[in-house]
Amino acid sequence: MLITWRYRLRNGLMEKFDPRARWIFSFAFLFAITMFWDARFLLLFFIISVVWYFLGRVSWHDSRRGWYLVTFMMFMMIAVNTIITGGGAGGVVPPGGHQVWPQGTTIPLINWHFHFGLTYERLWFAICQFLRIGGISAIFLIIPYTMDPRVYGVTFRGLGLPDRFAYSMELAFRYVPTLARDFGTTFDAQRARGYELERVKGGIVKQIIRIAPLIVPVTMNSILTGEDVTNAMDLRCFGTRPRTWLYKLTFHWQDYALVAFSIFLLVGGIVTKYAFHIGNFWVPDFWLRLADK
Repeated sequence: MLITWRYRLRNGLMEKFDPRARWIFSFAFLFAITMFWDARFLLLFFIISVVWYFLGRVSWHDSRRGWYLVTFMMFMMIAVNTIITGGGAGGVVPPGGHQVWPQGTTIPLINWHFHFGLTYERLWFAICQFLRIGGISAIFLIIPYTMDPRVYGVTFRGLGLPDRFAYSMELAFRYVPTLARDFGTTFDAQRARGYELERVKGGIVKQIIRIAPLIVPVTMNSILTGEDVTNAMDLRCFGTRPRTWLYKLTFHWQDYALVAFSIFLLVGGIVTKYAFHIGNFWVPDFWLRLADK
């Protein structure tokens, strides 16, 4: 049986919007924010995303695992790929700049010559990355916790997608929580038989062999569940003709207002970026003055 994310009715303002309008706003926000590297614009988008996130009234207890994953990804992209290696800043931050630490710093005690070369410009770019990634994450992370899973399919169908693709998207949203449920069930069953994951030691090959009692049942059950869903859809002749949906979605005034705001956000971003050529990477003077102290 397929399950869903931890959705429950919270009676928040966000739930008054049509799911289609919410998806239009989410993608318009995504395309608009990715056109800018100017922290002033990114801060505006970040504030919009924070306000939108809190409209969902999602508690930390419900969404904490999602934020753990986002935090790990942000650490890898910002701390490792931008601050340490500088690879993420390529093509955006101009070469050279004001050094925080000079090239070829020697670390005391271990006498290790470390080619770091961190600049103030790259640090500011890391802040811009945080605003951009954090804003996008807040917009999309809240979707599975605040959108009724029963309307996933009809929502994508209402956006003009074919029935097959709309239902595939609905199954995709249910796949991850279903996989987590199966993993938890399998783990509890194996522990009841004396299996202890905490004692997995040895080399990489030995560790893989040791966790096989977890991976193999979960993988096989996932494959069998997919086959069951496929067979059930084939038996019902899914895809041979346009299908009807149990739930019907209707736009209201607040949905039109949200769509209008989404269009304004996207079109305004395009005009600002490509007509006025505003929004490229910019470092404020007060930040650069820190290099002179």
